[in-house]
Amino acid sequence: MSSHSPRKVALVGSRIRELRKGRHLTQTELSEKIGVAQSDLSRMEQGEYKVGLDTLFKILQVFDLKMGEFFEETETPAERDARNILTEIRGLSDEARQEIRDFVLFKKLQEGSDTSASDDTPVDTEEKP
Repeated sequence: MSSHSPRKVALVGSRIRELRKGRHLTQTELSEKIGVAQSDLSRMEQGEYKVGLDTLFKILQVFDLKMGEFFEETETPAERDARNILTEIRGLSDEARQEIRDFVLFKKLQEGSDTSASDDTPVDTEEKP
């Protein structure tokens, strides 16, 4: 069975269209930036043409995206915020990270939420593989 199912080709094409429209680019403008004919880009967006790897890399470059971002690896805005905050926290001293833990516990108490974590529960700041 081919790994290029019509459904996958259509999903890639619809993602290209979504990104292009989100950046207010016409098909002609994007096709010029990635070096393909406008008619070919149209067919890619409609799922009629497979998007070659070289073309996909050019699209990623135009939209300043990584491969995982293009395929929207199901990261919600809240998850993205949490990841960005965690990255910032990792750069802080142990003392500063403890202050953040204390503040989070304070806010949880203030909001009346479940405070099953105690003051000495470490916050996992190690990056997962």
